[in-house]
Amino acid sequence: MSLDLPIHLCIIQPGEYVHALGFLDQARYFRHHLRRLGVSVSIGKNRLRHDAVNLVFGAHLGFDPALRQRHAVVFVNLEQLGEGGAQVSPAYLSLLRSSGVIDYDAANVPAYAHDPSDVPIVPMLFAPYLRQPPAPALPDRPIDLLFFGSMNERRRAWIDVIESLGVGVSVFDGPLYGAERDAYIRQSKAVFNAHFYDSARFEQVRVSHCLSLGTPVISERSPRSQPAEVFERSVSWVTPETVARFFTQHFAQPAFYASAQQQLDHFAQADPIEAFADLVGFCMGFGREAHRRRDQAPWLPTCIKLGSAYRPGVLNIDAAATAQPDVQWDLSQPLALPWRGHSPQVGPVHVHPGSMSLVAADAGMTAVQHWPTFLGNVLQLLKLGGELLLELPAHLVVEGQPAAQPGAWRAYTDEFWRSGWFEHRLDLGDIVYLDAQHQVCPPNAAHWVRVRLTKVDTSPMERTHARVMSSDMGLAHDDADDLIADDATPAALNVPVAMAA
Repeated sequence: MSLDLPIHLCIIQPGEYVHALGFLDQARYFRHHLRRLGVSVSIGKNRLRHDAVNLVFGAHLGFDPALRQRHAVVFVNLEQLGEGGAQVSPAYLSLLRSSGVIDYDAANVPAYAHDPSDVPIVPMLFAPYLRQPPAPALPDRPIDLLFFGSMNERRRAWIDVIESLGVGVSVFDGPLYGAERDAYIRQSKAVFNAHFYDSARFEQVRVSHCLSLGTPVISERSPRSQPAEVFERSVSWVTPETVARFFTQHFAQPAFYASAQQQLDHFAQADPIEAFADLVGFCMGFGREAHRRRDQAPWLPTCIKLGSAYRPGVLNIDAAATAQPDVQWDLSQPLALPWRGHSPQVGPVHVHPGSMSLVAADAGMTAVQHWPTFLGNVLQLLKLGGELLLELPAHLVVEGQPAAQPGAWRAYTDEFWRSGWFEHRLDLGDIVYLDAQHQVCPPNAAHWVRVRLTKVDTSPMERTHARVMSSDMGLAHDDADDLIADDATPAALNVPVAMAA
């Protein structure tokens, strides 16, 4: 097998959506087993890689299909699909039908695939790296039974029944993911699993993670669960008819600990390497073909995003390398256009003056060190009618005034010549006041302000006034000097040098 392409694992996180952290578990799982096969693997948030095969987690949260034109993209579906499953959008199903897809459960595939054999199935099995550090012995763990995950009526009903039997069920009072959540799982005698959807498909993603951590799982069992054989022997199963007997006579007894340890040992033998070997072959073939067919011309972006909140599909710029931008520019420094370069995320890219319809800066933008240079660069980048959208701290001072005051922008709007501008200027649109959660609020409650500026032509009257106010009367923008003959020196004009001086 030729491993000529790296694989990049992209986790979609819209805004500050905390539940996107749940995909870290699956991304780490894929990374571990792919690296066992010699694949070069990276992980990123919202960022695709131009040189890699991109496996995307969480595309149901929103994904621009146009990104597939310049990137090799395969979607990893982790949603329960089909009758009684997750209510995903038609756009997500359309995305799956028209793309390469990997799934963890073959029961999902008929919901979107014309030919199920086209979809590699990669089950969520043992993740050996989760056994470090070792968890305490089961009887010594302080938490009797832990439940985590989204709560609904059917899950709450199960928990109420268990607690009525005298077993305390610990539930988080807020979302926890990653190592912070795993620390509690390692301190639990068992984790309880109940189905969320009416489809009652077995939650192998959640269960495999707990078993890999060395914590037993007790799961609801229904006729529709249909777990894989490895889970049949690795999980303790309860039904509405057996739950009382299990928790009153078996749970937390020596026999439970002995059988639970046997279940954990059995699960540790569940190696998914064959499925991942098939997956690598699929990804290499898919990636080579996608790279062959994609547009080879440099990308010509029309929108720029400034700040640390990365937005796929536009050119992301920041002065700080830690923001992982597409292009590391400090727009407070002089900028030479046109610019031609290469970005790991977007590949070859060209930026021309007057090509941007929008330059948007979020609250995470690196501080502007020199506003005249920054706004001059933006004016150069924007096309006529293009907009600059700034989200700034309400107390920020620009040109000696708070950014929330129109006067802060007068040097770039009414008095544009002060910045050395002549043919174009910025026009101040609306100033919107935002609270700490970035919601519209009264001015006296503002933590942030959103300022909209538009690139416009200066009028003949404005340019005339600019000549009056400028020290060079606007001659720096006059091409008439280019028409003077090269030999039109003071001597050629019969003007004495001393007099000319």
